[in-house]
Amino acid sequence: MVSPEKFFHVKEAGSTVKTEVLAGVTTFMTMAYILMVNPGIFSELPGVSYNAIYIATAISACIGTVLIGLLANLPLAQAAAMGSIAFFVYTVCFGFGLSYANALVMILLDGVLFILLTVTGLRKKIFEAIPTSVRVAIPAGIGLFIAFIGLKDSGIVVADPSTFVGLASFNLLSGNVTWGDIMPLLVTLAALIAIAVLTCRQVKGAVLWGMLGATALYYLLGLTVPGFYEGFTDGMNFNPFVAFGDFARHAFGKVFTEGFDFSSYLADHSHMELAVLIATTALAFCLVDMFDTIGTLYGACARGNLLTEKGEVPNMDRAMLADAIATTAGAVCGTSTVSSYVEASAGIAEGGKTGLAAMVTGALFFVSMFLSPIAMLVPGCATAAALIYVGIMMMNCARSIDWLKTEDAVPAFLTLAIMPMTYNISYGIAFGVISYALISVFTGKARDVKAGTWVIAALFAVMFFVTH
Repeated sequence: MVSPEKFFHVKEAGSTVKTEVLAGVTTFMTMAYILMVNPGIFSELPGVSYNAIYIATAISACIGTVLIGLLANLPLAQAAAMGSIAFFVYTVCFGFGLSYANALVMILLDGVLFILLTVTGLRKKIFEAIPTSVRVAIPAGIGLFIAFIGLKDSGIVVADPSTFVGLASFNLLSGNVTWGDIMPLLVTLAALIAIAVLTCRQVKGAVLWGMLGATALYYLLGLTVPGFYEGFTDGMNFNPFVAFGDFARHAFGKVFTEGFDFSSYLADHSHMELAVLIATTALAFCLVDMFDTIGTLYGACARGNLLTEKGEVPNMDRAMLADAIATTAGAVCGTSTVSSYVEASAGIAEGGKTGLAAMVTGALFFVSMFLSPIAMLVPGCATAAALIYVGIMMMNCARSIDWLKTEDAVPAFLTLAIMPMTYNISYGIAFGVISYALISVFTGKARDVKAGTWVIAALFAVMFFVTH
C-alpha cells in the first residue's frame, strides 16, 4: 500500500506531512463560511430547506476538493462558488422564473459542457473569445453584486420609492424604528469591521471567526430586545441526521426527478424563449465558472510559487477537469456551480504544496456534514457580513482595467455595473461583450474581434430580443 507521503510526492515537493495537514486545516478554516452562507441564500427559494443545502454544500465541497487533490495533486479546495450562488437564486430563479430544480439543469449542463470543453481543448478558445476587459471585469461585477445582496439581506440597504434604494434608518429618536430593528444591522457592521481587522492582523479563518463572533454578539444583544427569545427553541432539532433526511427529500437528484419539467415556465413563455434561455444561461454559468476557476488557479499557485518554469499551473487540465466533475456532482446533490476557492492561498501560505493538503480539507468538509444543527444557529446578519466582505475582496481585479482606454473602459464598466444594477450576472457579461464588438466595428477594428466573440455576442443579443 502506497503511503500518502509517497502518493502525493510530499518530500519531492519540499514539504512534510505535518505541514500539509496544517495547510489543509488552514484552508478549511478560511472557507468554512460557505457552509452557512450558501444554505442561507438558497433557503430563500420556496420549498428549499437550509438543512438540505447545507449537506449538499458539504458533500459537493468534499467531492471537488478530494478530486483536485487526487487528479491534480494541488493544495487547493473547491466549494459552491459565491457568484454562481447569487446568479442561481436571484437571477435564474427569481429573475427568469425557473424553479429550483429547473435551475439545477443549467448547472448540470454547465458541468457537462465544462467537461467536454476541457477534454477537447476548446476551453482555451472560448476563454480567449471573451474580450480581456470583460474577462477582468466579471469577478469585480460579481463582487459588487454579492456585496449588494449582503447589504440588502442585512437590512442596511432598503427599498426606497423615490430613489429605488436607500439606507435603513438608525434613528431611535424618530419613533419609527426600535432597538430590535437596529440591533441586527449593527451586528452586521461590527462583524464586517471585525473580519477586516482580523484579516489585517493575518488571522487565519478571519471570515469564519468574524461570523462566529457576530453570532455570539447577536444572541448576547438579544437579551436586550423584548421578546427576542420567545419560541426560540420551537422546532429545533439537534439530531444531525435530520439534515440528511431533508437532503434526500428536497435536494438530491431533484435535477432528474423534477428539473426537466419546464411546464410552469412554458405556461407564460414560448419554447423558443425557453431554448434561448437555457443556452444563454448555461453559457453564462460556464463562463463564470471557467473564469473563476482559471483566475483562482493562477492566483493561488502564483502566491505559493507553485507555477511551472513557463508560468503555468501544474496539471492545469486535470484541475479544470476536477472542477467540471465537481460542478456536475453539485447539480446532482442540489447546489450551484462548484469552483476553486482563492482562500486556499491561506493554506498554501502555511506551506501546502501537494494534494495531501486538499485531502485534509476534503476530510474536514466531510466531518462538517454532521454539524448542521450548530450551523443553523448562525443568524442572517452574520452571513450578510461574510457576503459583503467576499464581495469587497473580489473587486481587486478592477485595478487591472485600463480606465483611460475607452474601448476597454466602456465594456468593462458595463460588465461591472449592469450585474448589481439589474440583479443579473448574465446581463453584465452580455452588455460587456456586445458593447466591445460594436465599439470595435465603429472604430475600424472589426477584424480584431474573434469569431467566437461574435457568436457569444449574437447569443446574448438573441437572449435580450427573445426572452426579456
